[in-house]
Amino acid sequence: MLSGIQHFVFCRRQWALIHLDLLWEENLLTAEGRQLHEKCHDAFSSENRGDIIISRAMPVFSRTLGVSGECDVVEFKRSEKGITLAGHEGCYTVFPVEYKRGSPKEDDCDILQLAAQAMCLEEMLVCEINYGALYYGEPKRRLQVEITPEMKQRVRDIFAEMHQYFRSGHIPKVKTSRKCSSCSLKELCMPKLQGITDVRKYLDESLGTGGEPL
Repeated sequence: MLSGIQHFVFCRRQWALIHLDLLWEENLLTAEGRQLHEKCHDAFSSENRGDIIISRAMPVFSRTLGVSGECDVVEFKRSEKGITLAGHEGCYTVFPVEYKRGSPKEDDCDILQLAAQAMCLEEMLVCEINYGALYYGEPKRRLQVEITPEMKQRVRDIFAEMHQYFRSGHIPKVKTSRKCSSCSLKELCMPKLQGITDVRKYLDESLGTGGEPL
């Protein structure tokens, strides 16, 4: 799934638990994100606003990257430098918009997901996309993002690594950080157990048995 790149960049173990072990738990943050996406997704639909065609929940894919998914919103803006669209007069540039809850993140997981969407659109529509936008629910405004060649290469490298994990079925260990506290899979992942090598010692300490037989 194309959206998996956001999970993968946030935490490889989180991605593997969701996409390999098919585990999921929801918390307040994921629920708010789901509600935000439901508002902008009205099945696959489009509307015209002057010189802009707005497509919602647009299915996209890339055979080169081996991924598929949906774009929250794709805006086709009339421009002489754009591409032709079936059923529409004139030419249009392509501008993907991804909706996110909260505010801009410290890492670039959202930006890379947007870049991956742009690369799918480029392959499908035979065009070049250099800009897109992230709409964040907390400031309620768009953040325009330049999609550079370096960013696109990083997306290729990340998807290649994801395919390797997928083929092997390997669940990587977690690199514990403060991000763990906000992860909805915290109780399934149990990050504090990752560094434990002596099971009996852990049980003794947890149960207060003092090494006595249970």
